[in-house]
Amino acid sequence: MHDEELEFILEHTKEKMSAAIAHLEKELLHIRAGKASPAMLDGVLVEYYGSMTPLNQVSNVSTPDARTIAIQPWEKGLIPVIEKAIMAANLGLNPENNGEIIRINIPVLTEERRRTLVKQVNQEGEIAKVSIRTARKEANDSLKKLQKDGLSEDLEKDAEVEVQKMTDDFGKEIEDLVKSREKDIMTI
Repeated sequence: MHDEELEFILEHTKEKMSAAIAHLEKELLHIRAGKASPAMLDGVLVEYYGSMTPLNQVSNVSTPDARTIAIQPWEKGLIPVIEKAIMAANLGLNPENNGEIIRINIPVLTEERRRTLVKQVNQEGEIAKVSIRTARKEANDSLKKLQKDGLSEDLEKDAEVEVQKMTDDFGKEIEDLVKSREKDIMTI
């Protein structure tokens, strides 16, 4: 009986920690590193036949070079709607169109802006670390409760060690993601 509960606690903790990493990766994609990326426009929604639709479902979004995002709408009538949606998304990007395609030139980041973005990356990393520590605390609390319900002390200690190892591994993964993103931002 306790084995199943123990397995559930460990699996649930791992899922929560994995979710924190996935969330961090998603957030880091939205922090602009000076290089053009279609992911920069992932949050942009366009009104399409009465419903809000992700930009990449009404157009082809590509990066012809490191400083340009090109958006090829599937219907020419969407060009002004897409431009308006990009401006409304408040990404600091200025779309230009030639009647066929929308281009967005990504400006080179200033040193001050780079430092601000690095701070933002570190804040996102801290949020992820807090999520992981919270998952660890919840797991350890559940393990203590299981021990009170009859789980042997040895099994409880082994499980705590496993939870700590997960915490350390996921913490290292966060550090690596943050360092990698910092490097991207500071590379001119």
